[in-house]
Amino acid sequence: MKRQSTKPGGLVIVDKPSGFTSHDVVAKMRGMARTRRVGHAGTLDPMATGVLVLGLERATKLLGHLALTEKEYVGTVRLGQTTVTDDAEGEITASTAAHGIAREEIDAGVAKLSGAIMQVPSKVSAIKIDGKRSYKRVLDGEDVEIPARPVTVSSFAVHSVHETAAEDGTPVTDLLVSVVCSSGTYIRALARDLGAGLGVGGHLTALRRTRVGPYKLDRAQTLEQLQAAVDDPESGGLPVMPLGDAADAAFTRWDVPEAQARLLLNGARIPMPHFEADGPVAAFGPDGTFLALVENQGGRAKSLAVFA
Repeated sequence: MKRQSTKPGGLVIVDKPSGFTSHDVVAKMRGMARTRRVGHAGTLDPMATGVLVLGLERATKLLGHLALTEKEYVGTVRLGQTTVTDDAEGEITASTAAHGIAREEIDAGVAKLSGAIMQVPSKVSAIKIDGKRSYKRVLDGEDVEIPARPVTVSSFAVHSVHETAAEDGTPVTDLLVSVVCSSGTYIRALARDLGAGLGVGGHLTALRRTRVGPYKLDRAQTLEQLQAAVDDPESGGLPVMPLGDAADAAFTRWDVPEAQARLLLNGARIPMPHFEADGPVAAFGPDGTFLALVENQGGRAKSLAVFA
């Protein structure tokens, strides 16, 4: 049995390039960081760019909780064409002239897809159906039916409307949009459903993730920038956000007195104050050490993951 690494690790915020899968980026980071213990907090499709949060070493235990945080995107929705993947990477399955759509109609369609909604994820996705990925079932020729599931679209805004022509000559309308949403929301499904609601079909032609929880693009670096930092002996190496800083930024902070901190680390469910924010709480010791992620169960702290 391999011994678990005692390296503290941390987060690396990557600006993912187009054409790379999230797994491709993880593989690159394993080489840069010289560790196999690398994971990501929420995938990005190959076409998409932007914020991809990677965890190294013990920080991988944070990723499942970080993946549940709110996300923000900017993208382009093309009205007038549908594709098998609901984005520009898939084969076009239908084309309908889509010039002259009133802005009021577009805004009404967007309003129907805002707030707490039930969304059917894209068929060509990594969602498992009876233990098999949906996209694999589609590739095998199966007719896939994915049940709708609840998601929250906190903001869905249209910033510009541009009439143009697709490569096949179809009159289409491109919308520049921004979306703030809960984990599990498919932006390409929003594009598909907006086009369907307007009677012309739609798909996503560009997508950039600008935020995952508290981590924004201004903290992200490209793979080239990260590799340059690794190669430069004077740079200090790979820029890694320490575990405690990462937890403090993403979760409600709870400073635990020394005696209770010892009990918490020994598995005791110590009394826990009520915090207004929902979700996990980051417990810190009196010396500022990040101890654990905990949740409140009946007024006592249940450890979700221990880090000290």
